[in-house]
Amino acid sequence: MSEQKKVIWITGASSGIGAALAKAYCKTGAQLIISARSEEKLLEIKESCSDSEDVTILPLDLAKPHTFEELVKKAWELNDGIDLIINNAGISQRSLAIDTGIDVDRKLMEINYLGTVALSKALLPYFMERKKGHIAVVTSLVGKFGSPYRTGYSASKHALHGFFDSLRAELHEFNIDVSLICPGYIATNVSVNALTGDGSPLGTMDEATAKGLHPDICAQKIIKGLNKKKEEFYVGGKETYAVYIKRFFPGLFSKILNKASVR
Repeated sequence: MSEQKKVIWITGASSGIGAALAKAYCKTGAQLIISARSEEKLLEIKESCSDSEDVTILPLDLAKPHTFEELVKKAWELNDGIDLIINNAGISQRSLAIDTGIDVDRKLMEINYLGTVALSKALLPYFMERKKGHIAVVTSLVGKFGSPYRTGYSASKHALHGFFDSLRAELHEFNIDVSLICPGYIATNVSVNALTGDGSPLGTMDEATAKGLHPDICAQKIIKGLNKKKEEFYVGGKETYAVYIKRFFPGLFSKILNKASVR
């Protein structure tokens, strides 16, 4: 299969980063499978792509892992294989830990972590048999450090790093690549749809997100990183420097975070 006709499966493709990735990859001539819960929104994304004939819609709900075996089989057979899966689907949070019901923490973990892991594990036997494949996971900068109002969300993203870093080492001999993508502030509806303490959506755009990197620019940076098969990379503005400040100057990082307006 030529580079121009790679088969790429993108989850969470109905909006934000996922939608931007679908439109950008379509321009490269790739065969796309786009997934999310809303078939109606996926159809809108398909129709907005430069070559909609190369885009197949496959509805997916990360909260329903019992459906993954059949979905993966269907996805694989659509184009006689898959070269790259981008696990982008997920949900965010904006609430203090003390105000957040444990059911909300559980939902964040079940969708962001367990759903992503279950889908990747369902696809894994196909990649291992072929001895080729690429698994990409969109985590977050808060998968590298914690942040107020995002306790459950940050925990779910940290968990992804633990799992997929370990998985990468297990798959080395099978020629399967694993990439972790850590976006910072991207101008999407992620904060609008974020869960609050009682599980209801926040419903408003936070200022930092509104001023974030445009999704189209984010998509281009992600594609560039994935083409280089980077194991881990950060996408965003000056907030990406926080990863290095946390690593080399943890005391300073804590002082900055304590003073930051992060909601």
